[in-house]
Amino acid sequence: MKRRGKMNRVAGGAAILAALCAVMPQASGADLLKVASAQRGTWESAAPELGQSAGIFSKHGIMLDVLYPREGEVESTVASGGSDVGVDVGTIAVLRAYAKGAPLRVIGASTTGAATYWYVQAASPIKTIKDIDGKTIAYWTSNAASKYDVFDLIKQYRLKARPIAIGGPAATFTQVMSGRIDVGWAEAPFGVDAVEEGKIRVVARAADVSAIRRDTARVLITNADTLQKRKDVLGRFMQAYRETIDWMYADPAALKHYAELAGVSEGIAQRLRDEFFPKDMLAPDKVVGLDAMMKDAITSRYLQTPLSKAQLSELVQIPAPAR
Repeated sequence: MKRRGKMNRVAGGAAILAALCAVMPQASGADLLKVASAQRGTWESAAPELGQSAGIFSKHGIMLDVLYPREGEVESTVASGGSDVGVDVGTIAVLRAYAKGAPLRVIGASTTGAATYWYVQAASPIKTIKDIDGKTIAYWTSNAASKYDVFDLIKQYRLKARPIAIGGPAATFTQVMSGRIDVGWAEAPFGVDAVEEGKIRVVARAADVSAIRRDTARVLITNADTLQKRKDVLGRFMQAYRETIDWMYADPAALKHYAELAGVSEGIAQRLRDEFFPKDMLAPDKVVGLDAMMKDAITSRYLQTPLSKAQLSELVQIPAPAR
């Protein structure tokens, strides 16, 4: 009996080994890319994980190892070669790093425009953008885009609102709900659950502000050396990324996968996609508004001088879509 048990274990082990050998050539044949993402669980940064779970990247011979460094560290890990691709990275931060000599290259757009919105308590008398006139409106102290967005809103609608610097979305929400600030600032997905529950009302969106709609606020990046040595792999990565974006807006299964990834309901997932992230916002093949962003960056002393056309040509190298 012992001999038979031993033989059964050997046979079982051989079967497992054979099964592993059957799948290993496919796995070892895929090109591995280490992807660093600025945020986990946001719709605009979800394409790598969603596309991998749907088998889109593997179809193009790509396997992804998705990592989530701390905020502001994606540029440095890509510049040092610790990661091959950075996703959802602030464009101004990339311009600044490149100007200081970081070997970064932009290979696509993550978001053009923003999922920024302004909100009030559900019972607030503020109903429209014009009603913000004379009121206090928050912006995030450590987020340059937040300050630009608020001032662009005020400028376009000629408001006499009073901008107030607050320490982040959660702190802003507390200030609004306690009545200390009239209008809060946030970027989806933050606060969308409170909108869904009727605690707050959206009174303005980034889509209402032309200066925000025009700019590619976040980009996909790689290292110059990686682009030179693995150009074909990055080309296939970008093709899979494009196909993933298409799938995210066409297949209901994408909403289910995203809801599981982000830990939200499918209803909130759909609201995020349909109300805050129209598909053209995530279109990866066109980086726009760099001149305007450089002007803002110089005003805020993020840049000393604008990049030249030659520098921008070197910086932005988006792989062509497959035909």
